[in-house]
Amino acid sequence: MPQNEPIAVVGLACRFPGGESPEAFWGLLVAGGDAIGEVPADRWDAEAFHDVDPSAAGRTVARRAGFLDRVDGFDARFFGISPREATAMDPQQRLMLELAWEACENAGLVPGKLSGTPAGVFVGAMADDYATLSRRAGAEGIGAFTSTGLARSVIANRVSYLLGLTGPSLVVDSGQSSSLVAVFQACEALRRGEVSLALAGGVNLMLTPESSVVVSKFGGLSPDGRAYVFDERANGYVRGEGGGLVVLKRLVDAVADGDDVVCVIAGGAVNNDGGGEGLTQPSVSGQERVLRQAYADAGIAPADVDYVELHGTGTRVGDPVEAAALGRVLGRAEGRSGVLRVGSAKTNVGHLEGAAGVVG
Repeated sequence: MPQNEPIAVVGLACRFPGGESPEAFWGLLVAGGDAIGEVPADRWDAEAFHDVDPSAAGRTVARRAGFLDRVDGFDARFFGISPREATAMDPQQRLMLELAWEACENAGLVPGKLSGTPAGVFVGAMADDYATLSRRAGAEGIGAFTSTGLARSVIANRVSYLLGLTGPSLVVDSGQSSSLVAVFQACEALRRGEVSLALAGGVNLMLTPESSVVVSKFGGLSPDGRAYVFDERANGYVRGEGGGLVVLKRLVDAVADGDDVVCVIAGGAVNNDGGGEGLTQPSVSGQERVLRQAYADAGIAPADVDYVELHGTGTRVGDPVEAAALGRVLGRAEGRSGVLRVGSAKTNVGHLEGAAGVVG
C-alpha cells in the first residue's frame, strides 16, 4: 500500500453534551450553542465540592462542565448482556457499544453481518471513574464480572467481540491526545493492509467528583466554567464528557464500494514534543515538528490550509505555545494569501480529555 494512502470516513456516531447525534452536534456548532452546565443532581453533591479557594483540601473551584443528560441508560438485552454483567460494566464500555452499532448503521453496514471481518477497533480513553465508584463498595462489591467490567482495554474488546471482528482491538492512552492517536493508529493499520475496516474514536465520562478535584488541584480548570480559547481572558479549560466513533476505509475501497464519504484523512503524524520547562508544559519546537510532519505526510502545502481545529484548551501556558507553532508552520507559510481561521469545539461542549480529538 502507498505510505500516504488517503483514508475515508464513511460513517460516524457521537454522544456529546447538547449534541447526541452528528446532526444535533452540527446544529449546536452552527448555532454557536453552549452546552456547559451545572453538575446533574444524580451525579454528586456539587456544593460539597465547591469552594472559592482552590487550595482548600478536597475541593474543586469549578462545578460547571459539559455533561450528557444520562449515562445510566443501557439496553443490556439488545447487546446480549445479562443485567448483572451490565451493572459491573464501566459505562464507557456501554457507551462505546452503542456508538459502534450506530456508526456501523450510519456507514450502511449491517452490524450482525460483520462477523469474521478483518476489522480493527481503536479507542482513546484515559479515565477510570467507574473503578473509583466500584472500589467504594469494598471487597463485598467484587464479583465475577468486575475484572472485565473495569478493565480499560475491554472498552475496545467489547466492540470487537460484539461484532465478531478479527483485527486489532486496543485502547490508546496518550493523555488528551488519546482519541487522535487512536484514529492515527487505525489509519496506519489500513494503510499497511492490516485491516480492511476500522472503528476509531474515544470516550470520556465524569462519574466522580474526585477526577475534577484532581484537575483543579493541578491548576487546569477555569474557575468560572468558561473556555476562552486563544483569548487574553484564558484561565483554564472546562471538562466535558461523551464519546465519538468513526468508521474508516481506504478511500479507494470506499469509492469502489459506493460508500458515502463524509471526509478524507490525507495524512497525519504523532510525536512527543520533547518537553518544555516542565513535564506537562508543551514545546513550540516539538509542536512545529509534528505539524510539518503531518502536512508532509498528507502531501498538503501549509499555505493551502484554511482552517485549523485547535487543541485549544484555553490555558495560559498551552494556548500561546500552540499559537506560536501554528504561526511558524501555517501563518508564515510561503504563498499564504489569506487569514488562517482557527477554532475549538471545546468552547461548545467542553474538553473531553481522552475523547477530545475525535470531537474536533
